[in-house]
Amino acid sequence: MNKDIIQKLPYTKPFLFVDEIIEVDDDHIIGNYIFQKDEYFYEGHFIDNPITPGVILTECMAQIGLACFGIYLLKGAWDTQDFGVAMTSNEMNFYKPVFPEEKVIVKANKVYFRFNKLKCNVVMHNSKGVLVAKGVVSGLAFNKNKV
Repeated sequence: MNKDIIQKLPYTKPFLFVDEIIEVDDDHIIGNYIFQKDEYFYEGHFIDNPITPGVILTECMAQIGLACFGIYLLKGAWDTQDFGVAMTSNEMNFYKPVFPEEKVIVKANKVYFRFNKLKCNVVMHNSKGVLVAKGVVSGLAFNKNKV
């Protein structure tokens, strides 16, 4: 089931930032990702000191906490319609850098899910349990044929 969710994501490498869904139910999701040393954005961010950009950390949290969670919450409707996803808002705070080859764990708790719009509180920790980032993300699933 959890690998099935990842396969339904509308992303591929080099812009897929989900390795595994560890746990999911109607109220929360937990997933992880390991940032590989050859990720395209490390080449220029920063010279001789690669650090994962905050926008990529936000994207990782949105892919797990909105896209994967939304696919789960749609309970199969994703399979029967031509859905797309869009992040509608985010509010993030960053506390620690994430370096190449570092694993992050993302947990999202549902605030609400209605009319295909999902809002979640998200947190990201590194593999040592240290808080990397936290915030709120919102997004929606839409039928691409009706846009």
